[in-house]
Amino acid sequence: MADLASVFTGIRFVNPFLLASAPPTESEGNIARAFEAGWGGVVTKTIGLHPVHNVPGPKTRFWRIDNGGSRLSMAKRPDTTLMASWNWELISDKPMDWWLPRLEAIKKAWPDRILVASIMAGSGNDKELGNWQTLVEGVQAAGVDAIELNFSCPHMDRVDMGANVGKDPVLCSVSTQAVKAVATVPVWVKLTPATANIVEEAEATFLGGADAISSSNTWPSVPLVDPATGEFEVNVDGRVSAGGMGGPAILPLSLAKMAQLTQAFPGRAFSGIGGISTFAHALNYLMLGCGTVQVATAAMLDHAIGPNVIRDLTTGLSDFLDRNGERGWNTVEDIRGLTRGKVVAQSAIARPDGSGYRGGYQEDDAEGYARG
Repeated sequence: MADLASVFTGIRFVNPFLLASAPPTESEGNIARAFEAGWGGVVTKTIGLHPVHNVPGPKTRFWRIDNGGSRLSMAKRPDTTLMASWNWELISDKPMDWWLPRLEAIKKAWPDRILVASIMAGSGNDKELGNWQTLVEGVQAAGVDAIELNFSCPHMDRVDMGANVGKDPVLCSVSTQAVKAVATVPVWVKLTPATANIVEEAEATFLGGADAISSSNTWPSVPLVDPATGEFEVNVDGRVSAGGMGGPAILPLSLAKMAQLTQAFPGRAFSGIGGISTFAHALNYLMLGCGTVQVATAAMLDHAIGPNVIRDLTTGLSDFLDRNGERGWNTVEDIRGLTRGKVVAQSAIARPDGSGYRGGYQEDDAEGYARG
């Protein structure tokens, strides 16, 4: 049996697979069920100091495309394939005081599993920076193993919260510094993908003292209009705001962001998120240089906490390592970063020579090209 353990930011995980911060990780019961199912760690739904008021109705919906067709809709129907999830839920609507005794109880029940508290506050003034510190001191006293700073929620209107922090290198650095001033456990930072150059925000975050970066959160997006009604498929009184798209559609997008990050900072720690449903997906993040990976959408559609997903992930990793032991791939660390150097600039890709060159494709029936 292969060794699935992974040491990440000084913490030993029984396996490198975590449930990401999402609606299912807001429930104490769900977190316990996740550990029972075999997840190596869980990141809580983002915790704030004060309660928030989320929009009415379902917070997460799922885009599906007709098999053999082109209809893309959130309407649940047969003969479709999942393309993406979409949500416009804010942070946990339960305040820190509700969370603290539950975090303590979870850690006492599952001392060998890793519990990460996702937290968020504002970053616009000293009082707000103090709120970050209050949250840190509270959750680490409750026994969490690490803290993940939410610099990535795409739904926040305030210019000093969520993804708006993750787009501003100064706020990234200042907020991280405030947290590190009081943190006694590793600090991870979850960055938004909605930025021109994620390397700049990552650099600022590392300068602020971050121990790791998680990437990426959901991508800003809006629901489609239902042609039968002329209304957005998700709305309140006809109105909608931008939400976050996750699931299969963002896998290659998130991998591109992660390639940027791991190449810019090859010696740093990264947790990969975005579009993971199977071990084959997770392997991409590990081989780009991630020490852990996180899953949300696939788990939500599998009994909320993904018992079948985690079974596929752990079995897939074990089988992969067993098959490749002769290549020296016996642990997660052995495969971490193997493809990092293979993602290169366009100018570094070899070009064919000679009269047979056809402008980028070689076969007469190349998909997407018309014949001469």
